[in-house]
Amino acid sequence: MAEHKHGSMDITTQEKTFEGFITFTIRTVIVILVAVILLAIFNA
Repeated sequence: MAEHKHGSMDITTQEKTFEGFITFTIRTVIVILVAVILLAIFNA
């Protein structure tokens, strides 16, 4: 069995994917909040 050295794996792809996921999630939450606010304002 090969020895594993902690911190030796290249994780640049995983970091980019995670950054993209977080960016997408933040933008989606902002859009949802704007939609809820607009519904609250114009639902008179």
